[in-house]
Amino acid sequence: MTNIHSEATLGAVFIGLPVWQHNSWPKCWFGKQSALQLADYSAQLNSIEGNTTFYHLPTAESVERWHQVTPDTFRFTFKFHADISHKQRLRHCDDLVSAQLHRLERLQHKLGQLMLQLPASFGPEDLPLLQRFLQQLPPDFSYGVEVRHPAFFAKGEAEKALNQYLIAQRVNRIIMDTRSLFSGPSDTALTAEVRTKKPRVPVNVIATAQQPIVRFVGNNDPLDNERCLQPWVHKCHQWRQQHKTCYFFFHRPDNQHAPWLAQQFIDLYNQQYPDTPLASLKFAPPPAQQNSLF
Repeated sequence: MTNIHSEATLGAVFIGLPVWQHNSWPKCWFGKQSALQLADYSAQLNSIEGNTTFYHLPTAESVERWHQVTPDTFRFTFKFHADISHKQRLRHCDDLVSAQLHRLERLQHKLGQLMLQLPASFGPEDLPLLQRFLQQLPPDFSYGVEVRHPAFFAKGEAEKALNQYLIAQRVNRIIMDTRSLFSGPSDTALTAEVRTKKPRVPVNVIATAQQPIVRFVGNNDPLDNERCLQPWVHKCHQWRQQHKTCYFFFHRPDNQHAPWLAQQFIDLYNQQYPDTPLASLKFAPPPAQQNSLF
């Protein structure tokens, strides 16, 4: 019997991490030393959550190099610079926006989305600023917006207005899932520190456009992570059946371990939907155990 939801009819899934290099990865993930970790990374994952542009813009030479070393199917996502979203709060930043878009357009079709992360102080009274900002963006790119103000998660008029506008503009509302991060006690000092930096907001599952983005922040307990990942397995498949292109980005308190969280999601998905599997990562084998002489 033919599967009516065959691979050819489903939307694409792009899976990535918040960084593409870590000192430990050549040994424990890639299985080789390399000066081009982006090339090694992009051979296994097909997207990246580019936080680097939140702090500084890359050189034109760097962008060109990124384009050259990644496969044709790879997709970058980059945040708008903090000067745009936090310092200027979307005001008087046309030149900054133009400079960033001009720099990143060198990636051509590999530029999957541009993400606007707004501060928690950006509330309902600021929606006209967001509307004006989005209206002025060129339609050649796809965009996502992440809000953190409590009013946008309260199921009231503010959230309704935000969602309706994003739907009208075909802009994706970025979904932040930090439930696992905040589950249980802080097992390490790093976990405690990360908890102070990540937002603890409700998970409002809505696809306001055709490219939903989920930023999933796990903890160090595989069972906690599995419990929180499982609903995303079904939602991912549902979105794919609706011909949406899904982006999932996986964080851990120490992102050294983020590849294994991504693989955990892939394993859960492939167990549930074996007829339309996602590509698995390949990890370096563990070091050989030396046999005792006695």
